[in-house]
Amino acid sequence: MDLDESIFVAGHRGLVGSAIVRRLQAAGHRRLLLRTHAELDLTDAAATRAFFAAERPRHVFLAAAKVGGIVANNDFPADFIRENLAIQTSVIDAAWHAGVERLLFLGSSCIYPKHAPQPMPESCLLTGPLEPTNRAYALAKIAGIEMCWSYNRQHGTRYLAAMPTNLYGAGDNYHPTNSHVIPALLRKFHEAKTRGEPSVTVWGSGTPRREFLCSDDMADACVFLMNLPDERFDALLGSDEAKTGRFEPPLVNVGVGEDVTIAELAELVRRTVGYEGAIVYDRSKPDGTPRKLMDVSRLAAAGWRASTTLADGLALAYRDFLASEARR
Repeated sequence: MDLDESIFVAGHRGLVGSAIVRRLQAAGHRRLLLRTHAELDLTDAAATRAFFAAERPRHVFLAAAKVGGIVANNDFPADFIRENLAIQTSVIDAAWHAGVERLLFLGSSCIYPKHAPQPMPESCLLTGPLEPTNRAYALAKIAGIEMCWSYNRQHGTRYLAAMPTNLYGAGDNYHPTNSHVIPALLRKFHEAKTRGEPSVTVWGSGTPRREFLCSDDMADACVFLMNLPDERFDALLGSDEAKTGRFEPPLVNVGVGEDVTIAELAELVRRTVGYEGAIVYDRSKPDGTPRKLMDVSRLAAAGWRASTTLADGLALAYRDFLASEARR
């Protein structure tokens, strides 16, 4: 991506989108197209196509999505599938009509089966049942991958899907119940510390294993992929299965390649916050998928690896949480 080419970052206020904007700005990109939801409703196909026709972005990072933790996904599945299908359909189709050169669609590791082999390779997509608590969101993201693949096959576009593992970092959602595990734990432990509470309750048994990637590392991986030379980028776009007989979607996992138990994570967060009380596990709450570890060998072979340790990333995230609380 040349520094003077126009780049649309859809969802630039979210965790991933804001990190991508920071990464692009640090690299010197001067023509970033950014629109708030009030300025452009991406679920409105006509408005989205009009925006693309007027602005003609050369590259697109599709990071806009309705996201949430286990509780939100489980309680509002219709909202998650409707809004995410609408957003990605509007943007991907408008990108094709406007002649976008490259598009990177951001998904989630929840696209893989609940009992997928560990670590999960890209090839295990569509090989088994999904985790029911976030199936609606996962199916929307799977549809986005297929849409990229279908437009590549039918229209010759060059759209790639990047599937990050669990993300955290600056700009996260720290709501106590409607957030992902790391920001929720940071808030819980911080509030317990400030109130002098003797214990913190963590949902589930603490035994599931999860992989966590700092959002700034994710942004670095996204920009790395979009800057690959044509031959190496096109090699990641998979193939037409009807012609090759091989299941090769345009899909790349993005992660760190190692995981921790929720109990180990809770202990790390406890130490990061400086809380000295006990940790209690509420086994009546769902654990979700037993393990979710990404096979990141495809991305590593392309030349990228994560650089932020979980301990360092948690320290950065906690500082961001404190700053967000100070602004309230």
